Amino acid sequence: MKNYVIGLDYGSDSVRAVLIDTENGQELASSVCDYKRWKNKEYCNAAINQFRQHPLDHIEGLETTIKYVVENSKVDPSLIRSICIDTTGSSPVPVAEDGTPLALTKGFEHNPNAMMVLWKDHTAINEANEINELAANWGGENFTKYEGGIYSSEWFWAKILHVARQDEAVKKAAYTWMEHCDLMTYLLIDNKDLKSFKRSRCAAGHKAMWHEDWNGLPPEEFLEKLDPYLASLRGRLYDETYTSDLVAGHLNQEWATRLGLSTNTVIAVGTFDAHSGAVGAKIDEHTLVRVMGTSTCDIIVDTKESIGTKTVRGICGQVDGSVIPGYIGLEAGQSAFGDLLAWYKELLLWPTENLLATSTLLTDEQKEQLKAEISDNLIIQLTSEAERIPLSESVPVALDWINGRRTPDANQELKSAIANLSLGTKAPHVFKSLVNAICFGSKKIVDRFEEEGVRIDTVIGIGGVARKSPFIMQTLANVLNKPIKVALSDQAPALGAAIYAAVAAGIYPNVIEAAQKMGSPFESEYAPQLDKVAAYNKLLLAYDQLSAFADPSIKKQQHELYI
Repeated sequence: MKNYVIGLDYGSDSVRAVLIDTENGQELASSVCDYKRWKNKEYCNAAINQFRQHPLDHIEGLETTIKYVVENSKVDPSLIRSICIDTTGSSPVPVAEDGTPLALTKGFEHNPNAMMVLWKDHTAINEANEINELAANWGGENFTKYEGGIYSSEWFWAKILHVARQDEAVKKAAYTWMEHCDLMTYLLIDNKDLKSFKRSRCAAGHKAMWHEDWNGLPPEEFLEKLDPYLASLRGRLYDETYTSDLVAGHLNQEWATRLGLSTNTVIAVGTFDAHSGAVGAKIDEHTLVRVMGTSTCDIIVDTKESIGTKTVRGICGQVDGSVIPGYIGLEAGQSAFGDLLAWYKELLLWPTENLLATSTLLTDEQKEQLKAEISDNLIIQLTSEAERIPLSESVPVALDWINGRRTPDANQELKSAIANLSLGTKAPHVFKSLVNAICFGSKKIVDRFEEEGVRIDTVIGIGGVARKSPFIMQTLANVLNKPIKVALSDQAPALGAAIYAAVAAGIYPNVIEAAQKMGSPFESEYAPQLDKVAAYNKLLLAYDQLSAFADPSIKKQQHELYI
């Protein structure tokens, strides 16, 4: 008898579902749904780094995509054994006592503070600084030590504290808070007891300071010193966490009817997109999986024996079982990767978007056609011209911190910078400098892991950038001086979620075996070009100099290292 599973992957801009044959990982149907409110930039204010999403975007997308793959695959719905959901994170959502997202309750329908706080929202910088100050100096356990030693404004507690201080109404109405991956899983399952609901290990461990060493979340004594609200909230959160190969529950009757599935369908514990993407790419020891899209997440697994008691400085956490049960999952990443290039594209398109609208030379239809043509071809042409610029030619030096720095050493207050501009600098030169910047930022992450004793032999790239830009991937291979394989699957996170689902349904005994059978093959490999590696090492020195100028803490680190 055939068995099928569904992986549901929530990205920053859209949700996608894949229906997978568990025997061989074949994708039988897929569907993508954009978030319509997010697309209209509702509830967001980029000027203050506020990025919020309405839960209805996610609920509507869930129904649209899963119904599509069920109907169009022509598979018997009774053979669809399991669903697993992955999402961005940390993306917490305030919910009422019955688990309803606050934005779906009366009076909060259009309140940005009642929405999901997207991973890239950086409004909680001050709160993150307070957490770091207290963790280092309160006289007890440093609860950030398994999260790189620096708590980020992108994460759970900082975001909740910021919203609670900003909005008394939301603070009073929110019974508890849930990570996005937990909320969507809870929505589907039959067990509606919030206290016993199985929360995601990767979300809790990497973003909420959950760890076995202190029996779960930080204690009330610590949270009280931050804010009494957090201390009172702790009892309405959770104690235990669970890996994503386990069953969270079964599909409830309402959603079984809406999706055309059976209540026998297993719902696995939720996870984060980068972690499931690594599983979809068949992650192994000593392999760095880079999920490359708007930002990056960098995932490694290592044995407990190899990691031992050491903690890796300045990363996004190390958590037992967060990627593969039985292994330590380590996460790092860049707050902007594709987003840096998207910013530059938007900058260059300003005349097209604004001046063309007032032109009397073209019809409205011609204007729209021309705008679409320029938008579609801009990055292609910039890439073509940038590739022709020799490494010996002077190009600007740029930093990749346009949305702050995630790792190494989180600091969301940092800004990007560009130096070495001249009258000879053209648009392709700037583009090349930005590509160099995102690759140099990647190099800093690899260097930190290796400095801390984490071995990296090879790199796997997944995501839109990895598959669509040979120029970026070859530059990255040269900068890292490591081979990079690119996964074939367009939907590696969704595929990884499907792999977790297959294990939760009992089709495979463990994630490793399931990934070997169902994981993505590789479509290409980039080897370092030895004649260019040395040249990029010289360019990296200029990046280091600009980094030290923009971030005084780097000068301090360099001074301490020298001493």
